[in-house]
Amino acid sequence: MHRWSQLFIPTLREAPADAEVASHKFLVRSGYIRQLGAGIYSYLFMGQRSILKITDVVREEMNKIGQEFLLPALNPRELWEQSGRWQVMGDNMFRLKDRKGADLCLGMTHEEVMTDIARKELRSYKQLPQIWYQIQNKFRDEARPKSGLIRVRQFTMKDSYSFDIDQAGLDVSYQKHYDAYRRIFDRCGLKYAVVEAHSGAMGGSASHEFMCMTDAGEDMVVSCEKCGYAANLEKATSKLAPAQDLPGDGEPEEVHTPGMKTIEDVANFLGVSPTQKIKTLALMQVEPDKKNPGQVKTRPVIVLLRGDHTLNEAKLTSALDGKEFRPMHEEEIQRVFMSPAGYLGPVKVPALAAGAQHLGSVTQAIILEALPLMLADTALKGRKNLVTGANRENYHLKNVTPLRDFHPTEWVDLRNVAAGEGCPNCGGVLVVGRAMEIGHIFKLGYKYTKSMGATVLDKDGKEVMPIMGCYGIGVERILTAAIEQNNDADGFWLPPQIAPFDVVVTSTNVKDAAIMGASEEIAQKLEGAGFSVLLDDRDERAGVKFKDADLVGIPYRINVGKKVTEGKVEVVSRSTRKSEDANIPGIETTFTQLMRS
Repeated sequence: MHRWSQLFIPTLREAPADAEVASHKFLVRSGYIRQLGAGIYSYLFMGQRSILKITDVVREEMNKIGQEFLLPALNPRELWEQSGRWQVMGDNMFRLKDRKGADLCLGMTHEEVMTDIARKELRSYKQLPQIWYQIQNKFRDEARPKSGLIRVRQFTMKDSYSFDIDQAGLDVSYQKHYDAYRRIFDRCGLKYAVVEAHSGAMGGSASHEFMCMTDAGEDMVVSCEKCGYAANLEKATSKLAPAQDLPGDGEPEEVHTPGMKTIEDVANFLGVSPTQKIKTLALMQVEPDKKNPGQVKTRPVIVLLRGDHTLNEAKLTSALDGKEFRPMHEEEIQRVFMSPAGYLGPVKVPALAAGAQHLGSVTQAIILEALPLMLADTALKGRKNLVTGANRENYHLKNVTPLRDFHPTEWVDLRNVAAGEGCPNCGGVLVVGRAMEIGHIFKLGYKYTKSMGATVLDKDGKEVMPIMGCYGIGVERILTAAIEQNNDADGFWLPPQIAPFDVVVTSTNVKDAAIMGASEEIAQKLEGAGFSVLLDDRDERAGVKFKDADLVGIPYRINVGKKVTEGKVEVVSRSTRKSEDANIPGIETTFTQLMRS
């Protein structure tokens, strides 16, 4: 039996000054965690009990579909270079050298290590499929750690990896994880949505995120209440209402727009809507130069959007095959457009018109790594008579029509979806809200088996690459999401499956022998019935104990007071604040029924 008087549960009446979200405030106040450094936390007794219960749920469900491993947190540079991610991960990766000068890193994820095991050990299709998982610390050098355990530099992740002989096998492994994740989050008592997601630096084709809707989240989720469509903003699409084109069918015409650089300024000056304008973004694609290590190659990228739309950087990253990009520098804009920023447009872009050749009377050649890419958002397709920059200071063009006056390299969905737009599935009204990611599953494809040379023999004796999936759950995210979804001014309550204790038995007066004896009896009976019980036997006022019990996340409280003379106690549900009297004889049966309800 756990006695509060013998435990270290350092509750606080005030939250730390830097705590902004509920989970951060209450994790500190309840004595679950203490901060060691920026984004680095110690889990104290109560926090660790809850974390262990979460990992038990995760392990039970994952053992139904996979095998548990434990991989090194310390990884050699060579593995990450083979996959191409040593450079891609940039400053987010913790890097160090050993005493011999060899480069190492702290693992952010373990695709490389799992693939290394697979390429050394798997020889035949007969050994597939395989699902391997671990529950282990991960490390990420966050630029701005914040919100308690939501964004940290060391965290616990359940990461698993599947190896299959073909796409059909991957589909099965993916579905197994999808179903296992649903069971895990259901058992943890979370309210969540499964949304289409962007794969990011992980690579691969399809992916889904498991999201808890909360204002503390850092992701934006687009959803439709009518049909259930949901997607991360990075991936979301929508149906746009028809936009009205300007009248006329003439050729592009220059108009004087002195000092007018912004979409709004030009629209107001010309008396048009931002929906009738083309927004031109000047960017530069950047990638390592394989022929010259340590140097980079650049390529201009011109992005065209409707004037009232904003760029979705994740969609652009996908369009650029995962390559990084940045805004053009002033001299680069001059080199590509021969115009200052604010007046850029897609018609007769000098760099596109001439490439690396001389431009008429201009004697200096435009020197480019490659000709610019011009990517136009699909919302501009079919439009006509639009307004855009003239690539000339203080001038814009009107009567500009795509595919007549300029020809994009490619039409791509590049815009952010906005609240109020139409659902892509049913046409209903979309809403946009904040959410916290608690799990993410990816179909990786051949990204790692190809780059790292992992092969097996198929049934015809031919060498083929296994196809991979990877799947992650943030263990601390489950705890923080549960607190964000279940709190009030006095504290929080956790679902019994992940709470540090099922019930706290509160002796209202430890100096009263009858009350204290009944408290001991109840605690022993409940523990004997299989419940985890915390006996509050501290010599404190009843009010102090009630406040602490409300604070620390335990879902039920049994108040043992003067009614023990009648053989009764008060049972309180933390989530509803409802209380009812219960008989001490048979308390374990009563509590079992309560937990099942």
